Amino acid sequence: MRVAALIFLLAPAATAQWSPSSGQWGKSEVTDVRVATWNVRDAICRTANKADAALNWAACARTIAALKPDVLILQECADNSGNGTGTGIDSTTVLSNVLELFIHGGADPYNGGQVEAYVQKWAPDYDLPYKYVPTISDSFNRNVILSVFPLGDLNGDGRSTLNDLPNISSSTWAAGGDGGVRGVQFAELQLPDEVYLGDMVIGNAHLKSGGGNANHTQRVDAASNVAYYIDHLYNGAGTGTPDPDNMISDSPPASSILPADTAIVIGGDWNEDEGSNGDKGPAEWITAALTVGGTDGTDRDRSDMTYDSATHYFTNSGDTLGSNKYDYLAWQDSITSPRREVIFHSQGTPTSALPSEFDGYPNPPFLSTVASDHKLVFTDLILPLVDYCDEIYEYCIGSSNSTGFPATLYWSGTPSVTGGDFTLLAQSALPNQFGLFYYGPVQTQVPFGHGYRCVGAGLLGIFRLNPPIQCDAFGDGQRTLDWGSAPEGSGPGEIRPGETWNFQFWYRDPAAGSPGFNLTAALAVKFCR
Repeated sequence: MRVAALIFLLAPAATAQWSPSSGQWGKSEVTDVRVATWNVRDAICRTANKADAALNWAACARTIAALKPDVLILQECADNSGNGTGTGIDSTTVLSNVLELFIHGGADPYNGGQVEAYVQKWAPDYDLPYKYVPTISDSFNRNVILSVFPLGDLNGDGRSTLNDLPNISSSTWAAGGDGGVRGVQFAELQLPDEVYLGDMVIGNAHLKSGGGNANHTQRVDAASNVAYYIDHLYNGAGTGTPDPDNMISDSPPASSILPADTAIVIGGDWNEDEGSNGDKGPAEWITAALTVGGTDGTDRDRSDMTYDSATHYFTNSGDTLGSNKYDYLAWQDSITSPRREVIFHSQGTPTSALPSEFDGYPNPPFLSTVASDHKLVFTDLILPLVDYCDEIYEYCIGSSNSTGFPATLYWSGTPSVTGGDFTLLAQSALPNQFGLFYYGPVQTQVPFGHGYRCVGAGLLGIFRLNPPIQCDAFGDGQRTLDWGSAPEGSGPGEIRPGETWNFQFWYRDPAAGSPGFNLTAALAVKFCR
């Protein structure tokens, strides 16, 4: 049976996962990439108490299970002394094992017994299988990068991770040196080619803490080096060649700049409030380099990157540590744009709006305070997508009873359509003449595989059958269609998610003069992500 598909309209109310007031904190568009940064204040280390109780480990695990970031960068991991549960810093190998316990649970080789609190306990279908734990530390803490996307070399240097900035010679506006006392890491992530036009590079910076001029200088020096590395090595400083001035001791050297449409996103605890420091701080250095609004910025096109203006969804506070904004995310806005920027914290969030993953936790409104002194910051980023449109399918709708209604719609093939139903809203049927039918709205979802879904359907136009065609439910409807214009106000051939349209097509009764009529019509649609 060669059948056809149908026009559909995605039902946002049925599929949206972003409704904080209802306790839904997921992404509203599956193709967005959620990046989160969090200083977890020593909560994730080998000696941490991993019971399902009002403890920092459990509170962190529940938070990650609730927010499900695609990319998670953490600061202040591995410090057993700072956590008050042991001594020393976890090695790279040990911290890698600890992160496995944090996500998946299992037997605890460090404390004995089983891990009771772990991310998949509350989010069994969620995972962060790709992890980068650098060797560099400040002798207390380590930064880590976790991702749903695999690591892969994107600039031809044979590696996918950078343990810390290589030494940069002092030149132009770069202070020279490396990423500072705690180091700055980068990981190159390979996004699915069938979904995204480019890939992503993620950076994690934990800059020098403390007040005073000396600490500020260390922060901005490291930030200027980060800016230089992004601009000159990853982006080629506008030349198309990595490190064109040969000022970066990169070994092995990169053979190319990043591919087009590959965005750099960097975050972390930058330990300075850019909005109140009265000076050029690390956020401005990392995003704008020397000149804010100039042509030496760290975006792909050498304009400035953007750093977040995230706020608490309910209180609108922009603070991430006490009354300061210390934790940031920044991105190349010529490639990616934010759908939302959010500071997550359970305090200030109505109890009814807390994620379901917090159920069973003692005193849920204080969960975030137990987890860390820092608030988690995340953004859902819109990346360039492959212009995926399935081939045009023709669909036959047929009925041959005396009343002619309701017509039956059959469908099959790829993409498959489930959960939808055509509703006949009006009809006009005159023998030997054209009539007008209205079908819709259709609310359904089209799965395309590979973990993503259709977010819109394109109606190619209001069309007229030329010549009129005949088919039944099993018939062949391949004929030439004479397209008219798109529905008024929808844009050329576009149906936006959340819109409702009554789709119309012309038909002719092939059994002219018969007592009843045999409705035969065909339509074609193109499914686009």
